[in-house]
Amino acid sequence: MSGKTKSYFTLLVFLVAMLPTLSIAQDVGLAGIMGSKALLMINGGEPQAVPVGKTIDGIKLLSVQGDQVIIEVGGRKRPLRVGQHAIGVSTGDGSDKIVMTADSRGHFYTTGTINGTSVRFIVDTGASMISLGATDARRIGLDFNRGQKALTNTANGQVVVSKMQVDTVRIGGVTMHNVDALIHQNDLPIALLGMSFLNRMEMQRDGSTMTLKKRF
Repeated sequence: MSGKTKSYFTLLVFLVAMLPTLSIAQDVGLAGIMGSKALLMINGGEPQAVPVGKTIDGIKLLSVQGDQVIIEVGGRKRPLRVGQHAIGVSTGDGSDKIVMTADSRGHFYTTGTINGTSVRFIVDTGASMISLGATDARRIGLDFNRGQKALTNTANGQVVVSKMQVDTVRIGGVTMHNVDALIHQNDLPIALLGMSFLNRMEMQRDGSTMTLKKRF
C-alpha cells in the first residue's frame, strides 16, 4: 500500500469511526431529578435516568444543582430546570434534517423557535398551518388583531383565528422563512407544527422515528 493510499484509508477509517457521534439530539427536556441523576427526555422519548458525567445521544450531564441541571449539547453548556426544554442543534451531518422519536402514545414533540422565541411543538399533519395559542403568540410578539380573520374547526367547534406569516421558523438545523400560521384567541395545550411547515419537508417514518428533510 502506497503512502498516499494509506493516508486515504486512514482517513476513511477515522470518518467511519466518527459516524456514531455525528447525530446530536435536537430536543432535550428535564422531567425530574432523582438524587444525582437527571430524568432527561430526548427527542420526545420517555424519561431516562442519566447520572452526572454520562453522555447519552450526544448530551452530557455535567452537574445537578438543586432543581437545575447543567447539560452539554453540541459543545455548549446549557442550564435546564424541571419542565424546561433546551433547543437542540442540527444533526451534525451537514444536512437539513429533523429527527424525532415518538413518545409512548406515538406523538412526536420537538422544540424550535419562531422569530427567535422558543416554542414547544407537537407534529400535527391534520393542522393546515402552524397553530399558536394566545400566550405563545404574545411571547413571540404576534398581534392577533393584525392578521386576516378566519374560522377554523376545533374539538370545541368553530373558532375565530388570525392568519399571518411569521418571518422565521427554526427547528434543529432547518430554517424556514415566511411560514403561514394561525393565531388563536385562547391558549392551546401546545403549539401545532402543521402543514405550512411540514409541506416543505420530506417526511419519513421508521418505527418510532420520524425524519424530516428540507425540500426547499
